[in-house]
Order: sequence, then structure tokens, then C-alpha cells
Amino acid sequence: MNETELILAIESSCDETSVAVIENGEKILSNIVASQIKSHKRFGGVVPEVASRHHVEQITICIEEALNEANVTAKDLRAVAVTYGPGLVGALLIGLSAAKAFAWANGLPLLPINHMAGHIYAARLVEPLEFPLMALLVSGGHTELVYMKENGSFEIIGETRDDAAGEAYDKVGRVLGLNYPSGKEIDELAHQGSDTYNFPRAMMKEDNFDFSFSGLKSAFINLTHNAEQRGEVLDHNNLAASFQASVIDVLVAKTIRACKTYPVKQLIVAGGVAANQGLREKMSSTIESELPEVKLIVPPLRLCGDNAAMIGAAAHVELQKHHFAGMSLNANPSLAFQHI
Repeated sequence: MNETELILAIESSCDETSVAVIENGEKILSNIVASQIKSHKRFGGVVPEVASRHHVEQITICIEEALNEANVTAKDLRAVAVTYGPGLVGALLIGLSAAKAFAWANGLPLLPINHMAGHIYAARLVEPLEFPLMALLVSGGHTELVYMKENGSFEIIGETRDDAAGEAYDKVGRVLGLNYPSGKEIDELAHQGSDTYNFPRAMMKEDNFDFSFSGLKSAFINLTHNAEQRGEVLDHNNLAASFQASVIDVLVAKTIRACKTYPVKQLIVAGGVAANQGLREKMSSTIESELPEVKLIVPPLRLCGDNAAMIGAAAHVELQKHHFAGMSLNANPSLAFQHI
């Protein structure tokens, strides 16, 4: 058996088809990502049927590219890892089918991976994880605080009660007439404006670690619609800055409080919204001043969005625990971590 552990990882939970080869759960040998953003842009969001068709077209090409770029063959691999949830059921099934076929054809074990665990383990591609740790997961569909006592142990201590932060960004982007996905553009506009509109900071004072972004979204939409009706022109830079300040203030305040309540050595910020420059800056400066002993890890931009490298990093832990799946493994679109 090889000294080095090589895992082929497949991710197809939403609108990115991605295949990677990961060595020992920490080194990326290849990470191929075929994005579908152009196809979904005209609809202003991801269309599940369109996403599934793209995965069908891309998946085998991505597998070949990942193996070629890593300069390995199926014989060098120890296992095949695949995202089985959460996500769009049709999209997940295509990755699952490809992973099962590849694993079966090459006599390799199959590792079932939780997409959200993947986002957290993207940090392992930056540096080794030290437990216990806290992870703030912020993506299009999820905003949650996850406490990890050890590898493979995930406890949700707080989550959004309505819209996820990423969803709020996309809805606000639509009101501002920005392209989908609009998080990056709002972030850029925000850096050119200032927080003049003072939107609400929901659930900041409540004695829990939960979030709510629905009220903020409504406040934003009401303000812009009322201004339109009065023929008033609002400053888009200031609107973006005010919206972003509200989201970031809440995310940072709740996360810092969680890190002070639980014993933690590291804080990981992960998921698509972790690419937000404003969030990175505020979290970094706040940790530095309030919790200097806690190490902040934010994956590089290319590992914040959906990608298979993070699935391969999470798979390393599952392989060590021998958490294999049979060929009957099915997609679980609403797969979730446990609550404490």
C-alpha cells in the first residue's frame, strides 16, 4: 500500500462541478472546478434542472482532468470521497453516481462526506486544526456556529432562524440590480460607502448564538421601495455599506461571544461568504483585540466557494475512522449537523 494516502474527491451539491486529488488530507494535488455561474446569471439564481444537466456534461471531464493534473492513476488512490448532502438532490445524485461508478470499477472504498463539514475542513488545507475549535459557517444556504471538540465531531450551538447571510446578500443584490451572485459586488460597493442608513442588528442582545437576517432584508427592501415611490435617489455605495455593516456586526459579535463562552484554540470562518473582505477584516481585528490567544483561520478565496479539495480534506478523517458507505448510499438534500 502507498505510503501517501491519496483520495479522489467529488463535489456537486449546487452549481459547481468539482473533482480533486488530496494527499494525506492536507495537500492539494489537483482541484478542478467547473463553474456554472454564467448559465444561472440570467435567471438571477440557481435553477436545479439546469445545474443537474451541467453536472452530467462536466463530471467525467473533471475526473480525468483531476487525475491528469495530479499525475496519478486509479491504482494510486486509497478511496473515493463524495458529497452526499446537503444540497440540490438532482445535483448531488450526479456526483454520487459518478463516485460510485469510479469506486466500483476500481475496487475502491466510498466515503460519504457532509458538504458543510467540507467547508470547515478547507481550513486544514491552510494549517493543522487544533481542538477544541469554533467554526462560523456562512454560505448561501447556511449560517451557523459549529463547536468541534475533536475531529469529526460537529455541534451546532447557533444558527439562522430564517434567511442565511448569503441569501440576504443575493436578495439585496437583486433589489440593487446587481448580477447574481452579488456578494462580491456588494462587498466592493460597501468599501466605497459608509453606514449611513443604520439598519437593524437583529438578535444582538439575546442570550443565544442564533442569527436572523430576514428583518434586515425587509428593512432594506422597504427603504429602497419607499424611496422609489417618492422619486428619491439613494446612494448605492452607502446602501451596500449599511447592509454589510449590519450583517458583519451581528456575525462578529455572536461569534466572539461564542468563542468566549466555549474553550477554543482556533476560530475557522468558512463557506462562500467567508470570501467577503469586510467580514475578514472585522473578524481579524476583533479577534486580535478581544481574543489574541485564539488563532483565526480563513481559507483562501479559491477554497471558500464549493470545491472538491475541501471534501478531500474532510474525507481524510472519515477514512481514518473507516466510515465507508455502500453502493446504496443516497443523496440527503437536508443533511444537518446535530444540535446541542
